[in-house]
Amino acid sequence: MSEPINVKQSDGIQSQTPGDAVMSNHTKEGQVDSQSVEKSQAYKSDRQGGKAVSTSARAPEGTTKRLMGYILRYRWQCVVIIVGILICAATQSLPSFVLQPLIDNCIMPFVHAEKPDWGPLIHMTIVVGLMYALGMVASFVWNYMVVGVEQGVLKTIRDEMFDHQQTLPIRYFDTHEHGDMMSRYTNDTDTLRQMISQALPQLLISGASVVAVVFAMLWLSVPFTVFTLLFVALMLLVVKVIVSRSGRYFIRQQETIGAVNAFVEEAVNGQKVIKVFNHEDATQSDFDKRNEALCRASAKANIYANITMPVMGNMGNVLYVLLAIVGGVAGINGWFNFGLSGAGALSIGAIVSFLTLSKALINPISQISSQINMIMMALAGASRIFKLIDEPSESDEGSVCLVSVELASDGRTMTETDRPTGHWAWKRAADDDGTRSLEAAKHLKGSAREVALKAHERAVTSEDGRLTLLQGDVRFTNVSFGYNPDKTVLHDITWFAKPGQKVALVGATGAGKTTITNLINRFYDVQEGQILYDGIDVKNIRKADLRRSLGIVLQDVNLFEGSVLDNIRYGKLEATDEECIAAAKRTNADGFIRMLPKGYDTVLKGDGSGLSQGQRQLISIARAAVADPPAMILDEATSSIDTRTEEVVQEGMDALMRGRTVFVIAHRLSTVRNSDVIMVLDHGNIIERGTHDELIAQHGEYYQLYTGKLELE
Repeated sequence: MSEPINVKQSDGIQSQTPGDAVMSNHTKEGQVDSQSVEKSQAYKSDRQGGKAVSTSARAPEGTTKRLMGYILRYRWQCVVIIVGILICAATQSLPSFVLQPLIDNCIMPFVHAEKPDWGPLIHMTIVVGLMYALGMVASFVWNYMVVGVEQGVLKTIRDEMFDHQQTLPIRYFDTHEHGDMMSRYTNDTDTLRQMISQALPQLLISGASVVAVVFAMLWLSVPFTVFTLLFVALMLLVVKVIVSRSGRYFIRQQETIGAVNAFVEEAVNGQKVIKVFNHEDATQSDFDKRNEALCRASAKANIYANITMPVMGNMGNVLYVLLAIVGGVAGINGWFNFGLSGAGALSIGAIVSFLTLSKALINPISQISSQINMIMMALAGASRIFKLIDEPSESDEGSVCLVSVELASDGRTMTETDRPTGHWAWKRAADDDGTRSLEAAKHLKGSAREVALKAHERAVTSEDGRLTLLQGDVRFTNVSFGYNPDKTVLHDITWFAKPGQKVALVGATGAGKTTITNLINRFYDVQEGQILYDGIDVKNIRKADLRRSLGIVLQDVNLFEGSVLDNIRYGKLEATDEECIAAAKRTNADGFIRMLPKGYDTVLKGDGSGLSQGQRQLISIARAAVADPPAMILDEATSSIDTRTEEVVQEGMDALMRGRTVFVIAHRLSTVRNSDVIMVLDHGNIIERGTHDELIAQHGEYYQLYTGKLELE
């Protein structure tokens, strides 16, 4: 049935009325776009909704609290770890408590005794030995438990990252470097491992040791303790300055690690291109620049981190000397001293014990300052991890779902069923009978109104309006779109494809061909106008159900590690082996698959690196065939293979396309000659349309391209 619409055309092409497809566009002068340039430039400068991404100098607020929430999921393990650490800290501080009585009560009496009593010394030695044994057991237990907590937390975080990553829109992956994303799973999570397994336990041990040592100091001498704590306060001021500077550089270090990983991933994937064009030196130079930035950030971060311990150690030595001098003078002159244990002159044991305590105090404080650097680095990694987890998920307001139906002999009566029948229908929500979308279509203007009303007229809908038979009728009405709001890629286009039609999209790179298929899949949503699928606005269809109804074969084939059979089954996970093999036979892939070492059980690795481009493409086509969708998108599916292989692949695709609505994007115009409709795009405008013979007869843009008088550039 003909659907005549007057179409505004450019370049002297007059309005026409073909019977198979309709398009219209309102050309906007001066709008020159290249899709690939659009996406790369627009998003690299506009990764966060129009704002440049700034490098934060510190982790976002709440990162620590949020991270502790993951750790506290293991509450009883944490309790055991804390108890074990406290026992270890107590046993490590034990010599500080026993040194004075050991000297004053056990060793000094031996100096003048003719028959020394060894009992007290032996008794104290046994007690100390038992305490150390208890500390060893506690150390084993808490170290064993902390590994379980550490790995459990990391597993949970990686699971949440990956689960959330699956919900992110295509826009996110188009605008973020994949190597940087990988860095969050490896380097950033490793900083968390170090913090949980090393920094936090050591921080707790050191903190408990400091408390025990300060108590022991107060037990021996309050005045000397006050003097020591004042000196420690001065040390902490110095450490604060050092740690604040190192924290900023640790965040920069994590970010530059991500940048280096992204570049390495890109270089590995493009290694053949690098070698073909002798670009090794230039690539090395680019890597050196990024590596130099990482080196500078890491060097500055670790310089400040590494000088913390020496600064603390040397200041501790100064404290030791001062205490030795003051303590010696006090002991010689018999100065008055008081502590929690009592008052009196300082004994030799008290002086020696206090000097030992000063060292026991400085060491854990030094450890605390060192672990803070590690914690700062971990928080920097955690902030990058949480930034990924907090990225907005792909929105989906759709309520229309895809259901299996039994179709009566009249071809219109449908009954929903749970079993597969080969027939599918769109099921609206309970409060939607389709009248709202029909009324909206009536309010459109011009060709868009006619196209939308035809969609409702051709739709096969149940009496209650809730079920609409899935046929593959796709229509664009007044659609405008741009990856960046400031740069429009498609300009107010209107066209349709009837069920079972093969529609070819032809035009120069950046004309908007792939953009159209991205919009049909709802990888991106239109800014203006609407896309109708069997008369239903695709925005009202659940994305998972919409994409289930569409098969897609891309120019760049992605194969996954697994058997050939598994890769074909990727199109329909519940497909049987027989269904997968039947799909391979239907698409001409069966012949070469059976010649592989293990046939369909051959394991593919490295994205199918052992296969030719044509073989990989045939597997991709078989994968689409097993899904058996009513509509197909073929995006430059044969552009990377030779002409002879193309014939085999084309036969496979022809078998796949039979009886389906198909959108073909091709630079090789010979592959689109048998299309029902060919649409020629130029900078987001449809400038010609018709069959191959009609367009050749017009001697327009398509004619120029087909005859080679004009190149796709």
